[in-house]
Amino acid sequence: MSDSIAAPVIGLIGGSGTVGRTAALRMSAAGLGSLRIGGRNLDTAAAVAEECAGEAEAVRLDLADETNLEQFCCGCSIVVNCAGPSYLVLDSVARTAFSVGADYVDIGGELPAADALRAADTARDRTAIFSAGAMPGLSGLLPRLIAGDRPLRRLDTYVGGVARFTELSAADGLLTRGERFGESMASMQDGQIASNSVPPLHDVTLPGFPRPVHAWPYLTTEAQSLGALPGVAEVRSYNVFASDRLSRAMAHAWAQLPASPDHAELAPFIPSIVEATIADEDEFGSFYIMLFTGRPAQGHPRGTTRVVLRAEDSYGLSGSVVALAAEHILNGRVSPGVHLAAEALDPSYTVERLRVDPLVHELMVE
Repeated sequence: MSDSIAAPVIGLIGGSGTVGRTAALRMSAAGLGSLRIGGRNLDTAAAVAEECAGEAEAVRLDLADETNLEQFCCGCSIVVNCAGPSYLVLDSVARTAFSVGADYVDIGGELPAADALRAADTARDRTAIFSAGAMPGLSGLLPRLIAGDRPLRRLDTYVGGVARFTELSAADGLLTRGERFGESMASMQDGQIASNSVPPLHDVTLPGFPRPVHAWPYLTTEAQSLGALPGVAEVRSYNVFASDRLSRAMAHAWAQLPASPDHAELAPFIPSIVEATIADEDEFGSFYIMLFTGRPAQGHPRGTTRVVLRAEDSYGLSGSVVALAAEHILNGRVSPGVHLAAEALDPSYTVERLRVDPLVHELMVE
């Protein structure tokens, strides 16, 4: 009798939301392993498990209960976290996963969580990927298709559209400021941050976007890493909105919040953020576009100068990216250590997989 190798067990946290459900369906369809879907509501987790193509079970999970979380992670080959908010989770779930011998993928976290896990130094032979979503994640990965083969005098990124925020996404959005997240109105020039160097664009027509939009310069830390790539002279990064409702609501909240607000301080501002996104969706419908353009340095070949991705929404797209990050780890594509998705995933392979994803309406590389 030949020995059989047991299939990996994938622990999926937050599987009943849009992101988690998409991740579950993608991972089960790809045959990555059996799924253990955790959530506070066992019925909704069970409903997702029933949709999966392969083996999947629902398990009641409370992230705030450390014992419950450890029991959930035990026996998993990898733990995939689609729950939030990121500012509360940080690296706590990753540390629990590492402690029981599991690798880890998180849709959020960004630099604060990655840095905290690196500092903890809990398991040198384990692998973690943070920011495995649409933005951050794809927003830093796809531009590498443009930046990889010759010097660029400029690389521009435009990401956004219209999508209804949940309360959790509104809270995370309010917290994406400060030096560990980015700087408004800034660009990267010759590897250095150039403050107050880029004006906002109003009612601008951009390739791939269905209507004129407002593009607000925000140099994320992810965009800053693009500016550090060899041969990239300048990077400009924009968040794109169909109207100024959301940007006004965010600016109003930021003007009154302290530098490091807690949940109680955020709570009064969350409804206005959610309402702004609902009003935009009612007026314009929903759409989500990623546009990346590159201008080669003089005397160098044109190469790839534009990438456009049109998707159903950022939430489902993020679920597909989370699943791809888990696949990268399970297939040995990522070395042990703590990584950000934009730097760890293979851009060409990701494009290949996303082109056949039903949530992606168009993915053009030219």
